[in-house]
Amino acid sequence: MIETSFADGIYELALCAPPVNEIGEPMLAALEKFLAELDVDRAKALIIYSKLESGFCAGADLREFYAALVAERDIEKRMQGIGRFIDRIHVVMNRLDSLPLTTIGAIHGTCFGGGFELALTCDILIADKSARFCFPELRLGLLPGFGGIPRLKRDVGNGVVRDLLLTGRSLNAKKAQTIGLVSQMVAQGRHIDAARAAARQATRFDADATRTTKAFMKPIPYAELEQEKAHFKRLALSPVTEAALKKFVESKDLRPYLP
Repeated sequence: MIETSFADGIYELALCAPPVNEIGEPMLAALEKFLAELDVDRAKALIIYSKLESGFCAGADLREFYAALVAERDIEKRMQGIGRFIDRIHVVMNRLDSLPLTTIGAIHGTCFGGGFELALTCDILIADKSARFCFPELRLGLLPGFGGIPRLKRDVGNGVVRDLLLTGRSLNAKKAQTIGLVSQMVAQGRHIDAARAAARQATRFDADATRTTKAFMKPIPYAELEQEKAHFKRLALSPVTEAALKKFVESKDLRPYLP
């Protein structure tokens, strides 16, 4: 699912689960293990990127999600299963968001749904020209459930948030940089090099100063995140979502949730 390394105060977390690093139970467990073992006393920066040519992350593993839904017909047990997974993913996302070090997302290709939500936990996003950002969840009768709306609202203007969510359209890297979502746009294939350069710069600073500054300028919207979880759990139980997921699973298109 992932590969990790640590050198000179910098952790690297590489996603490497074909086809596009979908976040299901195996990926979630791998991220939980990484965070449990991460030594924040030795680290000053973390880079998250994908080793796959296809992109950063396509989002939640919808096939796994659909299989879990249809396997359990009892509504109360369905709700409990969805709740457990969503609670776990929020613990991971909040932990990444609040790490007392500089986190850098190096993005290329597909960065959709839950992958976009993972990217939004990072302090700095660097994208190559191939990157595209999208929240397609409304096409499935859902809203982002991994913390996407509160974190996106924290980073960009409400007009952009409404456009992305309510149309399902994607942003390219140039537009993402223009609106301030991405701090650097680089040539295709150069995003990891740029992220490593930024990480080396970050290691030069006092850890306490970095931790204090980050906590001050990047508050975590916990109350809104809890509301988002509740909305996601309700919508995930609707017949509309089950039908949309069935269509997704049975589709032969590469990206059946896009127009």
